[in-house]
Amino acid sequence: MSLLDVEDLVVRYETRDGPLHSVNGVSFSIDDGVNYALSGESASGKSTTAKAILGLLPDHAEIESGEIEFEGRDLRSLAPSERQDLLWEEIAFIPQTAIDALDPVMTVGAQIRQAIQTHREVSDRNARRRARELFETVGLDPERVDDYPHRFSGGMRQRVVIAMALALDPKLIIADEPTTGLDVIVQDKIIDNILQIQEETDSSLLLITHDLSVIAETCDEMSVLYGGSVMEQGSIDNLLLNPSNPYTMGLKNAYPALDDGGDNLVSVPGKPPNLDSKPTGCVFEPRCPFADETCATTDPALEDLPYRNQRVACHNADRATRMRREAEDASTWGGGAAGSRPDDGEVLLEVEDLRKWYERSESLLGRLPIGGVSPSVTGLSNSLRRWYEQRGEIISEVLGDGESHVRALDGVSLSVARGEILGVVGESGCGKSTLGQTLALLEEPTGGGFRFDGRSHEYYQDGNLRSFRQRLQIIFQNPYESLNPRLTVEQLVKEPLTIHGYRLDERHEAVRETLERVGMAPAERFLEKYPNELSGGQRQRVAIARALVIDPDFLVCDEPASMLDVSLQAEVLNLLRSLANTEGIGVLYISHDLASLTQIADRLSIMYLGRFVEEGRTERIVTDPKHPYTEALLSAVPETDPRGSRERVALDGKPADPAGLPTGCRFAPRCQKSTDRCRAEEPELDAWAGSDHSAACFHPAEDPVTGEPARVGGSADD
Repeated sequence: MSLLDVEDLVVRYETRDGPLHSVNGVSFSIDDGVNYALSGESASGKSTTAKAILGLLPDHAEIESGEIEFEGRDLRSLAPSERQDLLWEEIAFIPQTAIDALDPVMTVGAQIRQAIQTHREVSDRNARRRARELFETVGLDPERVDDYPHRFSGGMRQRVVIAMALALDPKLIIADEPTTGLDVIVQDKIIDNILQIQEETDSSLLLITHDLSVIAETCDEMSVLYGGSVMEQGSIDNLLLNPSNPYTMGLKNAYPALDDGGDNLVSVPGKPPNLDSKPTGCVFEPRCPFADETCATTDPALEDLPYRNQRVACHNADRATRMRREAEDASTWGGGAAGSRPDDGEVLLEVEDLRKWYERSESLLGRLPIGGVSPSVTGLSNSLRRWYEQRGEIISEVLGDGESHVRALDGVSLSVARGEILGVVGESGCGKSTLGQTLALLEEPTGGGFRFDGRSHEYYQDGNLRSFRQRLQIIFQNPYESLNPRLTVEQLVKEPLTIHGYRLDERHEAVRETLERVGMAPAERFLEKYPNELSGGQRQRVAIARALVIDPDFLVCDEPASMLDVSLQAEVLNLLRSLANTEGIGVLYISHDLASLTQIADRLSIMYLGRFVEEGRTERIVTDPKHPYTEALLSAVPETDPRGSRERVALDGKPADPAGLPTGCRFAPRCQKSTDRCRAEEPELDAWAGSDHSAACFHPAEDPVTGEPARVGGSADD
């Protein structure tokens, strides 16, 4: 008997525009000790399937038919009290956004204890002991169980939620996109964490994600969903190495890998189907390059492939070998060449020793005297300090501790030429976004500066900001926050034209042309829509169109594709590469995703705690990293090949507080190769002899030109 059986599940949402058939006959089984994945683009039915299993569907959703059994028990027939006993005790849930799952006014330890004591008669002392054990299990400091959620980083909060899910030793853990949006170091720790837990507890996992590399490294079997239907399912090895459905092939080839060589990524054309009615033919037929007349009229059944643990719903599965070969070519999917990368052009942006420091500021509560004693007094008593800490105040930000500034940027230099893409990569909190916002003059530089097209940033600040904004645009990570929800697409894209005084008769045509230029064609279909009526990928395209409509010379892109499905991410990356190649736009692309950057960036700059620690041509850094931090970032990138066995370079701890940086190399406290010199002296970013590859590190290594031992970051006399 399987642990979980889902048979012919059908889920419908009632909307103001009529019924939405979200899940249409999904079936799969999970055995004891098996990690299972549901994958596919947004709106494929992954999360709805999980919510149906958990009994968490919203009121306007209804399970029309199908069976859901857990160890032979019919989950659909459970009373609310019976379901409450089952959840957490035997089935636990890890949501995508950890901050939404944690109560901000309760300590994380109290929330874990609450989950335990709701289901079991356990003393406070034993519940507290269990919470500390769980913190150790997920790699968190047990001394922090009494901290509040806001005192943890995003990755640490995600591990807190994992700890809560493990509190009662459940037999099945359902995890919905547990690593989306996290940097590669944190993601790698969580993946490793999940694998260790699986080995220790022998529990099963249902992982919902569009990240094929995470699936390859954590799961045994998977189902690929599209339009609410299973397109293909079976063992991970078979599906990721020898996919037999064109949709699976498209997703696999759209996923960036470090060794792809920068070729155009496959981007599945079109958009997910409108599910207001059940499809009569193959639901993927409108987007499939191999479809024929049968596909348009007959829905393919999910059938077993001979001699393999694999089932596929495709009329042309017998031609899978030839389709796999053709599917690797972007032109098969209608993608054109991005054009040849231009030769070195004139430098458009030149940054020299740029610094951005923030003064520490007291919180509002921190300025209020308690019992006649202000918490900003340096000599605050330990008891009063603990009183504030227990209530979630971040004392390190309230009290002076010898350091009055947060050094977000601490001496950054770079240059970007016309037609060039420079990738800036690093962990969360390293200063990447501050760099982008400072270069866009949304933040005032503290020191140093930059020149844009030959003029200093002070020139643009001195009454010339409008011309600067017209020529340099920034694209933010989250289009929800950068697009006004009360404006239509046409109004959003037209607004920059209005601000910069374009003629009225030019604006409509410019909006239409720009929308189609970013893949929203025909533009008339989108002009009157509001942001909430668009998919995530479409919203991001509107944000890009808004930046491009005034024909800028330079784009600052701050994680513009990190939250997108793999196919939509490929579209954005291909678009930016094409714009750089064909129109000579300079691009600064900020990301924590090294695999994506290798597809479009000409050069990479690796950032750690406000400074660059390595720079060079993309292919050189990927194949021959010189700094231990770069090695760790590269080793943390998961592989899409399930046969792979990459060697992890574990990083101890987390980046230091930018307001209290260590002496010497700022990476030394986490570096396994650090020496006394590293901890006492900060290395400079020096180039290797005869190359444009530079690193800030004292470690001896082999010079790539001479083959002799050499040092980087030191003087010639070292």
